[in-house]
Amino acid sequence: MLRSILLKTNFTLTDSNKKKDNYSMVKAGLAFFVAWALGGLPAIAQETNNIKLPKNKPILMSVIEQARLSATQDYQIDDHGLDEKLKNMDYQPYRSIRFNAENALWHDQNDYEVQFFHPGFLYDQPVTIHVVGYDNSEQQVNFDPAMFRYEQQAEQYKGLTNKDSGFAGFRLHYPLKSDEYKDEFAVFQGASYFRLVGKNQVYGISARGLAIDTALPKGEEFPTFTQFWLIKPRPGQPITIYARLESPSVAGAYKFVLEPGKNTKAKVSAWLFARTDIKKLGIAPFTSMFLYGENTEQRHDDYRPEVHDSDGVLMLNHDGEQIWRPLTNPTRLQITSLADTNPKGFGMLQRDGDFDSYLDAEANYHLRPGLWVTPKSGFEKGRLEVVEIPTDAEIHDNIVAYWVPEKPMLEGESRHFAYTLRTVEQEPMHYDKAVVTRTRQGVSHLPGFESSEEQTVRRFVVDFALPSGFNLAVDDINLILEANRGTVKQARLLKVNNNKALRATFLLLPDSEEPVDMRLFLNHNEQKVSEVWNYVYQPKN
Repeated sequence: MLRSILLKTNFTLTDSNKKKDNYSMVKAGLAFFVAWALGGLPAIAQETNNIKLPKNKPILMSVIEQARLSATQDYQIDDHGLDEKLKNMDYQPYRSIRFNAENALWHDQNDYEVQFFHPGFLYDQPVTIHVVGYDNSEQQVNFDPAMFRYEQQAEQYKGLTNKDSGFAGFRLHYPLKSDEYKDEFAVFQGASYFRLVGKNQVYGISARGLAIDTALPKGEEFPTFTQFWLIKPRPGQPITIYARLESPSVAGAYKFVLEPGKNTKAKVSAWLFARTDIKKLGIAPFTSMFLYGENTEQRHDDYRPEVHDSDGVLMLNHDGEQIWRPLTNPTRLQITSLADTNPKGFGMLQRDGDFDSYLDAEANYHLRPGLWVTPKSGFEKGRLEVVEIPTDAEIHDNIVAYWVPEKPMLEGESRHFAYTLRTVEQEPMHYDKAVVTRTRQGVSHLPGFESSEEQTVRRFVVDFALPSGFNLAVDDINLILEANRGTVKQARLLKVNNNKALRATFLLLPDSEEPVDMRLFLNHNEQKVSEVWNYVYQPKN
């Protein structure tokens, strides 16, 4: 499916005719950089922060040094001299250019194989790809049109490339389901986007290397990966990838250690160097789609009950409090956040994995994975921000979430972040608390509390699944409910579905047309026995 995240961008590294000179500069500066990092030299303006540097990783150190040097220079764009006809080609001919699987990197030589994407269409800023052998030797992968089949409408574009054209990205294959076939489990393509899937999952939500100034009036800046180093994996081991990232505001170096499995895992490390001041730095960003779901106010004329890649954001804060924030397709741009210091984890989930909830046998929304972040370094005081953008079509990714450090990143600063990212099927963990399984709403028809032209009254229903051994009576549970810019009436709690679930239900009377922020949880003896339901309702204009 063509998704709106595949945006044309103007970000890449320095001009190709300068690459050799830049690489020499990198090697020359590496000794200085190491000496500085070890405390042998005084810090300079571009090195104002202490960052954790890898040990005994000369190529990774070189990649980090490239980023540090780049941040001291003006940002430049390199399109690898890509022909204008390739840049302006349409989707149909682009999808008719197909990679020949027998030309995959390490074909029949390794557990892993790598297939490449042709430059052009939306991917008009190609990437350079290097391969690193067991002996740390590096070799650039030159573009070769013989790697591809140019079918039907694509035939006219054959011959418009050369060995320096670069690639639009690549995808990784590994025998997830059987030894007979190597399944695709990861793809890096477009800006800093990448996708992961596990054994029984299909592509949906995307991860990104970095988000900058998302949802600010001046417009978002899209950093892009410009170079990759594919480290040849040893038998039975994860695969490691290094990457360079560039944008007008930042230069970065990344390390990904990918481990495919039932849930595919990526250990991510990032070293960032600010070229200019950055107002909002978005770490470990997700991009997903929510068109409508069980909580949507207006029904869609569609045979499918729900259409979304993700249905909520979950955060496990430093105190172990679970906060569940159902997603919406708002009538106007909506930005919300959950503040914390050193969160234990956060992610965007497709909590509903029931086919009957979607009835879509092509998109298979019930098989879309969630993504879960476990922070390791750099996630001190800040906030998890969620951006919801109105959309009228499922081809648009309209949901973004990311961690924002409290302090903005200033020109000359450097920062290090590390986290584990993994795909999940419905839930990232086992729970010892009641968990939200359903959020529904509808107009109220109760006498005295009916919707009218003067007053909107909504009935909300929040269902909780109960953990094993949960035997509290309803009378022993307190329903804690708060609403900002709204009044709550007739809140009550009852057991439903043969006592397998708890239902909280209430009437909401918004004070105005401003969004109403609600928070609900279940208490027993001053202890939370449920996760926190956090919801933002936008009254109709």
